[in-house]
Amino acid sequence: MSNSPTIAVGSLNPVKIKAVEGAFLRQWPSASVVGAEVDTGVSAMPMSDEECLTGARNRAKLARALDDSDFGVGLEGGVNQEAAGLMLLGWVVIVHRDGTESVSCTSKIPLPKMLADRILAGEELGPVMDDVLNATGTAKKGGASGALTAGLVMRQDKFEMAVAYGLAPFVAPQFYLR
Repeated sequence: MSNSPTIAVGSLNPVKIKAVEGAFLRQWPSASVVGAEVDTGVSAMPMSDEECLTGARNRAKLARALDDSDFGVGLEGGVNQEAAGLMLLGWVVIVHRDGTESVSCTSKIPLPKMLADRILAGEELGPVMDDVLNATGTAKKGGASGALTAGLVMRQDKFEMAVAYGLAPFVAPQFYLR
């Protein structure tokens, strides 16, 4: 693998691009990371693990192909109904030009009832958080994660960790069968 891989992120959201940069540049300091606008093929507010994973996979594949990069990375945030409540989460898919795919996810946090009720009623989390916080662009800053943890876990932090996990088969291939 090249010491200077090219990486296309299936998003123009600066938080997602910085999360990918943070993980990839630790392994390959001279890597090049660019964002690409792609169609996720899922709803604006993914409502299940399956839908988030599909969106992340679509983002990764389309971005890699669009930019002919070594890697395509898709990050898709959403929610999933679980026993503990409506959980906020994100999925990451990394696709290499040789077809190797890796999947990982972020940590999860239950949404408070006031937020969960609005999401289940059909609203998208980003605008809901903007409304609740009387702010704009929350999803392109600390995200709901940052607000719900009073800044302890920012959106970029949780996605960067998931990207690092997703890199496992590429940085420690001896543990993975291909």
